[in-house]
Amino acid sequence: MKKLVFCLLVFSFSSCHRKTETIKPIVGSISESVYASGILKSKDQYVAYATVNGIVDDIFVTEGDTVKAGAPLLSVSSETQKLNKENAELAERFSDFNTNQGKLNEAKLLVELSKNKMKNDSVLYFRQKALWDQEVGSKIELEQRELAYENSKTSWYSALVKSDDLYRQLNFSSDQSKKNLLIVSKQQNDFTLKSEINGTVFNIFKSKGEIVGPQTPLAVIGDSRLFILEMQVDEYDILKIKIGLPVLVTMDSYKGRVFEASVTKIYPYMTERSKSFRVDAAFNRPPEILYPNITFEANIVLQEKENVLLIPRNYLLNDSVVLSKNGNQLIVKTGLKDYQQVEILSGIDQNVELKKPTE
Repeated sequence: MKKLVFCLLVFSFSSCHRKTETIKPIVGSISESVYASGILKSKDQYVAYATVNGIVDDIFVTEGDTVKAGAPLLSVSSETQKLNKENAELAERFSDFNTNQGKLNEAKLLVELSKNKMKNDSVLYFRQKALWDQEVGSKIELEQRELAYENSKTSWYSALVKSDDLYRQLNFSSDQSKKNLLIVSKQQNDFTLKSEINGTVFNIFKSKGEIVGPQTPLAVIGDSRLFILEMQVDEYDILKIKIGLPVLVTMDSYKGRVFEASVTKIYPYMTERSKSFRVDAAFNRPPEILYPNITFEANIVLQEKENVLLIPRNYLLNDSVVLSKNGNQLIVKTGLKDYQQVEILSGIDQNVELKKPTE
């Protein structure tokens, strides 16, 4: 029983004299930054969509291929489109101006015949009129010659108008059929998906034989040599962001490494759902290998300070109070803060021992 009482007394004494956890401020560097998350996008990366209905007929590239602007990626077939082009070709051949030259020649010949008949009727009329002036012949014969002359003039004018109309109609039909063929041919080109840029084919969504329609995504293409860091910055922090600010980037693909980048663009439009703004950055020295849609975390550095007095953030109470070794509350003025440390501007110096507040 005496031994037990002695042990309890020893334990009580040692507990009362257990050392309190204390630290002293240190001199170091600190930076203020804004957190952002995002994904990698290659330069000029875009999703190519189908613009027509049809079936994937052929695929000319595979993922990872390098392509030039205008290079075909895949083709879509449509029997209806083929028939439309054949009809347009038939109409173009049928309406071609040179093909219908015979009709125009026939109309011109009719004009010439009408003109010759008018001249002949004119001669007969004026001859009969001269005889009538000499009181030779009958008035009925004169009127008949005059009527024949007037009819032939009307026929000549009518043939001339019809010839001009036929010329305009043939020209119009020929030009219209050629335009229709160009339209159908352009639509035919829409059935071949082509690259808009010099770049790399990152993904192809469809296989040969699959049905596609307008706005069906078919492929992802971009420049694999240059990548953009697309970051999402909270609306609370967006006013702090400026072009050129340094960015520290970490990726799960490169664990343990930090890459430096710089802010290159701020998009002045907030996404309502996420309440965030898009901010782009570019690597100062990019990693060896990158792929689109790799996720990353970033800290956009707003400002940095060196040789300043620092304490751990968990030693600070209410952003302005610290506890001395004896438990006294000391009022301090703080400066920059990061996730672990806080800058002390005044209130204590490097020699003051501080006690960690109890949780």
